[in-house]
Amino acid sequence: MTEISITLPDGAIKKFPAGSNAHDVALSISEGLARQTVAAQVNDVLTDLYRPLSGDAKIELITLNSAAGLEIFRHSAAHLMAHAVKLLWGDEVQVTIGPAIKDGFYYDFFCEAHAFTPADFERIEAKMTELAKADLPITREEMGRDEAIKLFRTLGEHYKVELIQDLPNATVSLYRQGDFVDLCRGPHLPSTGKLKAFKLTSVAGAYWRGSEKNAMLQRLYATAFTDKKELRKHLDRLEEARKRDHRKLGKELDLFSFSEEAGAGLVIWHPKGALLRTLLEDFERREHLKRGYDIVMGPQLLKTELWKTSGHYDNYRENMYFTEIDEQSYGVKPMNCLAHMLIYKTHTRSYRDLPLRYFELGTVHRHEKSGVLHGLLRVRGFTQDDAHILCTPEQLDGEIKGVLSFVRDVMAIFGFEYEMEISTRPEKSIGSDEDWERATRALQAALDDTGLPYEINAGDGAFYGPKIDVKLKDALDREWQCATIQCDFTLPERFDLTYIGSDGEKHRPVMLHRVILGAVERFIGVLIEHYVGSFPLWISPVQAIILNVTDDQAEYAKQVYNDLRAAGVRVRFDARNEKLGFKIREAQMEKVPYMLVIGNQEVADGTITPRHRSGENLEPLTTDEFVRFVADECRQYH
Repeated sequence: MTEISITLPDGAIKKFPAGSNAHDVALSISEGLARQTVAAQVNDVLTDLYRPLSGDAKIELITLNSAAGLEIFRHSAAHLMAHAVKLLWGDEVQVTIGPAIKDGFYYDFFCEAHAFTPADFERIEAKMTELAKADLPITREEMGRDEAIKLFRTLGEHYKVELIQDLPNATVSLYRQGDFVDLCRGPHLPSTGKLKAFKLTSVAGAYWRGSEKNAMLQRLYATAFTDKKELRKHLDRLEEARKRDHRKLGKELDLFSFSEEAGAGLVIWHPKGALLRTLLEDFERREHLKRGYDIVMGPQLLKTELWKTSGHYDNYRENMYFTEIDEQSYGVKPMNCLAHMLIYKTHTRSYRDLPLRYFELGTVHRHEKSGVLHGLLRVRGFTQDDAHILCTPEQLDGEIKGVLSFVRDVMAIFGFEYEMEISTRPEKSIGSDEDWERATRALQAALDDTGLPYEINAGDGAFYGPKIDVKLKDALDREWQCATIQCDFTLPERFDLTYIGSDGEKHRPVMLHRVILGAVERFIGVLIEHYVGSFPLWISPVQAIILNVTDDQAEYAKQVYNDLRAAGVRVRFDARNEKLGFKIREAQMEKVPYMLVIGNQEVADGTITPRHRSGENLEPLTTDEFVRFVADECRQYH
């Protein structure tokens, strides 16, 4: 019998009969490992557990408790859901794609006869449970493209036919379980029996292949875990996330709204929301001025020729808006960098002038597809805390570290932990390989020197340079991409930016594009969900509300209101003739940090009694003492 040599990750080599599989390899180590193993990396290719090994191979076993194992588990759950939907709705439904995603999976269906709703979820889950209990084998087969096209045409699966027609391969792989067959490269679980803990979570619309020109599909989102306890924990987190949803809280707290009359993805800020935003922006201005930035402002429109020079027209125009004025084409700015470079060019610069740090709270507009718009987190018009640092190559390392320090200080103020990754050159990009290499090395060196850990996110850089992306973590441990640092040797070249060096010759500066909070709208959305709308005192639009017990205290309460406003406290006066308990409950629903209760005793003593939104009562204070109390609490943050 022919033997093959299997090399394990620790370098150990084992002999097996030809035709053995990854399950045999796992079983030779231990039965427990064999029970947990769901697939294998064979010569760096993910492979099904029972796929025969025809020759010598290097193998890494994939277990359920690994990230790769969980992804395979969830992808198999996506097929299980598609199988259930097909059994329930038959030929009314066509299947398209169903990948595993972070925290779960989805499957897109074309179905004109039925609109899926949450009312369908229980029925689908019941059918999935039935299929899982049947422990159907999941088997792989390969067939020629033409044969596969014929098969899926016969099944009435026209979206699968389109996918196959676009594949360059002469053969394609299919996976079967019972009477369900799907186009897929795999791998999958050996059978449906391991799928016991799953739950459908939501339904949404999605365009076929992400294009608004194509048919609208119905996307069923779901999740799956290897045990029911983990599923329960995840569902509890989802429920908590629903309570924190910034769209729901934004409406309840009267912060912002959207209007179809105004247009999708365009935020309308209400008084309290606009004040919250102003407080953040004022904080930003102070922090930038402290760090040696100059505040600048650029126009909303720039000639299209300028966007061609920068490379945006060729590489980014599908995300831009254009208009024409006096037969001249203009682009609405999606970024602020061009005007900052024009400011730089208004003077001859010396190395002694550098670095120059231009900061702008710049409003930009980007043509986001309607399907990806999501409250404040994905909009078409937004304001960035944008800055561009122009420096000599020798200053680059120090400037990158300065931005990293800025990010650290600001995230600490809001209580955010964060992780970082370096995004490298994308396929669609400008600039020389040498400049991209220099820029990437500069970002890596700065992170290495500061000892900050990071991952490499290959191919996801900006089209003009690599970047450090900062992913902050909120109270539910969810990641949000906000701050970024982009290193750019290319645009200074395209705009012929120079400075006079110490040798009297012209040299090319380097430009750092960077944001700290990112889009102000997005950051506020994250803040709302992080704090569940209970903002720290220093950025609360309303810091205190005065509640008189009866009309007898109205005159004194009005005087307290005027004194606090004059002292800079953001205060409201609820003078309604309502019971005190009712007014307190409403103030708590509005998440106002302090309720200032005024009864006859407070009038007699010339005091107020602060009550925290948590329900804690403080000792009575004079108006001046409360002003100092507010100032001291705010000072803790910045």
